[in-house]
Amino acid sequence: MTDTTMGLFLPGRRVRNKRFDYEPRYYDPRKDEKLKKRMRIQALNRRRRSPLGIIYFVVLCALALFVYAQMG
Repeated sequence: MTDTTMGLFLPGRRVRNKRFDYEPRYYDPRKDEKLKKRMRIQALNRRRRSPLGIIYFVVLCALALFVYAQMG
């Protein structure tokens, strides 16, 4: 058996994840904040619905009721 499988059952040193201390070379915090702000604005715009869709729905329902009333 290998040492890695034996380490599960025997007390001793445990294998842990490596830690990295990464600092990006060309990081610009102002540019990052600008991008985040733009993404938030786009997300808000996607959530809003146009009132035009509601108007179309009401007109369609009124037309359907009118045609139903004329037939009956």
